[in-house]
Amino acid sequence: QARVVESGGGLVQPGGSLRLSCEASGIIFPINAMGWYRQPSGQERELVATITSGTSTDYADSVKGRFTISRDNARNTAYLQMNSLKAEDTALYYCNAKTWYRDYWGQGTQVTVSS
Repeated sequence: QARVVESGGGLVQPGGSLRLSCEASGIIFPINAMGWYRQPSGQERELVATITSGTSTDYADSVKGRFTISRDNARNTAYLQMNSLKAEDTALYYCNAKTWYRDYWGQGTQVTVSS
């Protein structure tokens, strides 16, 4: 059974760091890209960062220079290193695994930035 599972969220003070992990399993098609999206409470889901199997990356302007996405293709795992966190980074963070056939989503991991 296909699964995408995120981990690593939590409560952190402004200026702090967190590292999110995402593991995809049971997906029979090659994963072309993996990405992180976030949805603040009461708002639309938005792109945070994506990485292709060739390790090309793309970032939302709001996180450039602070967040870094990486990927272990052999393990179908993606990571999001988040530094210099701000209150506006508070959101439910979702991982996405994109294949030619369909997208797979995890259940999300909550990140709360607050003093």
